[in-house]
Amino acid sequence: MPFETAVVPAGPAGFETPLLAVAVARGGLPSSLASLDKGTGGALGRLFAAGDFSGKKDETALVYPPGPAARVLLVGLGKGEEMSRASLRRAAAAAAKRARALGVARAAFHVVPEALGPVSPREAGQAIAEGLAHGAWQYNEMKRPADDQKPPLTRIDVLAPADTDALTAGHRVGAAIGAGQTLARGIQVLPGNVCTPSYVARTAEEIAARHGFAATVLDKAAITKEGMGALLAVAQGSAEEPRFVALEYAGAEGAPVVLVGKGVTFDTGGISIKPAQNMEDMKYDMSGAAAVLGTFEMLGRLRPSVRVVGLIPTTENMPSGTAVKPGDVITSLSGKTIEVINTDAEGRLILCDALTYARRYQPACVLDIATLTGAIVVALGHTASGVMGTDDRLIEDVRQAGERAGERVWPLPLWDDYRDLMKSDIADVKNSGGRPAGSISAGWFLREFVDGFPWAHLDIAGTAYTDREDATRVKGPTGFGVRLFSEFVLSRQAAAGAAAR
Repeated sequence: MPFETAVVPAGPAGFETPLLAVAVARGGLPSSLASLDKGTGGALGRLFAAGDFSGKKDETALVYPPGPAARVLLVGLGKGEEMSRASLRRAAAAAAKRARALGVARAAFHVVPEALGPVSPREAGQAIAEGLAHGAWQYNEMKRPADDQKPPLTRIDVLAPADTDALTAGHRVGAAIGAGQTLARGIQVLPGNVCTPSYVARTAEEIAARHGFAATVLDKAAITKEGMGALLAVAQGSAEEPRFVALEYAGAEGAPVVLVGKGVTFDTGGISIKPAQNMEDMKYDMSGAAAVLGTFEMLGRLRPSVRVVGLIPTTENMPSGTAVKPGDVITSLSGKTIEVINTDAEGRLILCDALTYARRYQPACVLDIATLTGAIVVALGHTASGVMGTDDRLIEDVRQAGERAGERVWPLPLWDDYRDLMKSDIADVKNSGGRPAGSISAGWFLREFVDGFPWAHLDIAGTAYTDREDATRVKGPTGFGVRLFSEFVLSRQAAAGAAAR
């Protein structure tokens, strides 16, 4: 069953639920919880008094009191003076993950009003909805049911005794974004024998049909006719045919925001084959495509007044007797020739044809997102993604959207000095500049195919999936990019509305 959340105009005391999660900041028992504490026989107060719970970030304490709530879970928000949307999102995720682990089918979540600080009720509603969806996510579809399997978590009520309308308005936005991120993670987690290029294309068509978008899918013959030589070169070693997907959401008139997502459904590296260790994680090389699809799920649910186009080049990268070889020269959709130095630098090849294709929309701006380089992990680790591009204002808008979304990015330079890394002796450009400045040289390659529009590139190789488990997340896909893209697109709507006034 799908997971859902809803705002309920009620306080925590007296609310009947299998699990009541209450988020509190550091310090003593908040006065607003006096009635709830009384209903638990003073158990909450004793937790604080004994020092067993203080409200630190990610801290939890579970009690089994008498009364309508079978369990009360206290969740720490951290220091009250540092309260933010990120704090609320994290606490909500921790609560949902714990609820899922406990095996309750439904639960309730409440943030004490003393903890909100500078966060408005509307902002709180959005952050909570996003966090609950994130923490509740799990994927068990390919496992046989266990004899002692617990029921899935299907619903969490967000309790709002005051400012219910504002919280509900924010919740509507957060729930749509959360649904988009859930969709993205559900695609990312699939193995390569299930999530093929044709599967990605069918998923895009299903989203378009459900929400009334325009969808165009080019098969191999159409891609060949279009002249996408770079995409075809990557695909030529695989038995799976490539696809090129275009989604169009016409929420307003004017130049669109174009989102481009890398969709390599499995990346062996091709002839420049990767090491065997951890190669199974290369099913995540289509995480950029998943982020675009998740963003379109959000668009379908919220219907903002903005025009958005999504472009997804999707293929496998496989070694075979027909695979592209190091040293080959190919011709891209733009007409520029490319010397293939490293067949494992394939993401930029399929993206360059998509960036050229984007010109026909005369876009207001283009954002591409890709698990592009291992070098970005060396530079930024798993905490932030890299961003670079041709327009400083656009890059700053993307950075700010990432801050609001809790999906942080950090700018890297695309100075002309780096252009020399991509010079080829026999073609217009080569696809790899070597190890130094690997993420930047990849960005410079893409820049060669950007003409006539502001552009920003996001390298999410370090953030698209995780092998770590903590209080708020599970190992596997993160859905990175959906919240950032959503914030970016919705801010464009807000800016257009302000300009109209």
